[in-house]
Amino acid sequence: MNFAKNVELLAGFPKSGCIDALVPRSLIGDGQDLLGTSINKEGLSSVQVEWRNGTIISIKGLKHTSTVHREILLPRFAEPHAHLDKAFSWSRSPNWKGGYHEALAANLSEYKLRSKDELLFSVEKSLNLALVNGIGAIRSHIDSFGKNAMRDWDILESIRKQWREKILLQFVALTPLDFWQTYEGELFAKRVALSGDLLGGVIAPPFNNKNTFKSLLHLVQLANRLNCDIDLHIDESQSCPAAGLRLLLEVLGHIKNEISITCSHLSSMGLLKEKAIAHLAKKMADKKLNVVALPLTNSWLLGRKNRCTLIKRPLAPIFQLQKAGVVVSVGGDNVNDAWFPLSNFDPINLMAFSMPIAHLSPWDRLGLAPFTSSAAHVLSLQWDGILQKGSPADFILLDSNSWVKALSERPKRRVVINGEFLNEMPKNKKSTLSN
Repeated sequence: MNFAKNVELLAGFPKSGCIDALVPRSLIGDGQDLLGTSINKEGLSSVQVEWRNGTIISIKGLKHTSTVHREILLPRFAEPHAHLDKAFSWSRSPNWKGGYHEALAANLSEYKLRSKDELLFSVEKSLNLALVNGIGAIRSHIDSFGKNAMRDWDILESIRKQWREKILLQFVALTPLDFWQTYEGELFAKRVALSGDLLGGVIAPPFNNKNTFKSLLHLVQLANRLNCDIDLHIDESQSCPAAGLRLLLEVLGHIKNEISITCSHLSSMGLLKEKAIAHLAKKMADKKLNVVALPLTNSWLLGRKNRCTLIKRPLAPIFQLQKAGVVVSVGGDNVNDAWFPLSNFDPINLMAFSMPIAHLSPWDRLGLAPFTSSAAHVLSLQWDGILQKGSPADFILLDSNSWVKALSERPKRRVVINGEFLNEMPKNKKSTLSN
């Protein structure tokens, strides 16, 4: 299929253009101009989008057209859960058995020996792939313990400044939970808060309830004092369903919380009975907890048993959480490392892999939202990805006229950043940090 070239650049206006394309109806904010516009069976509407100076100035439904548009227009994606620092490290620390504990051991071994050049390779390769694939924002958890933690954060801060015009980066300090109770932990938390990043940690069974409660309570209190949000790896397990979540809810029942808390993974919650899921989901909605479901890594890593295929797999109960009013996004998680050997920072590939696992459909609003508007909400982005007058002209154009084709054929794409096509923007100068 030839990539349709139906973009009209507006002469005399920088960062401006006009295009006719197919847009998911659920991503169009103002329906006034779309009255009478047809919506096909995949939930796509024929729309004309015009932008000037990097901002959308008009969205009009095309009511009478004989043209079959061959492009799908989507907002640039937000990746709500990545690990940029360890991406593409499989060759250094493979995990041939594929289990959680083997991944953890390989990760710790690789982290102890990770050089500055290896960190730079992982991050820069990841960002270059993310950029051309249509990702505009990434929240990445960063291993942040041991002697190289400060070095790594200094490097990442420099990279963030270099990339800020093209990809927004958020970092989560991933440390042992009890680290935040130490003097060094409090100093580090202040640095993280000042840079607008997040505090993190892991709550996975088996754990001591009393000690973990104390550590978690301290973390939430510390985060509130610093006005710093939290993103936890929680219940990434096939045992003790929702044990970490119950503990978090217990902590939140003891204090006033005014910061955003994200529960990443929440895999074992899906193993509970429906009544228990509904009960916990309502409590989560009351506490305004967000969820990032991670189907790819969870499906690969969890529930392994020698020569036995697990029929019921641990996975966050996305639909039940949405029904209760919890914001749920879907993230890619690990890329080519000990935790997951596949993937490539491609949001369309993530959708294609995740949808059959989680039974999400892009033509349904709640099936598409975890990859678009909900992901933007979890990252607290200024723009939620809903297309309307005044929105940023930040989107991707897929060379396809069908969701089924787009998710099956890896279509060609063009990326628009602040009103400019990526291939027409000045190239990045070679990083002074690169090897």
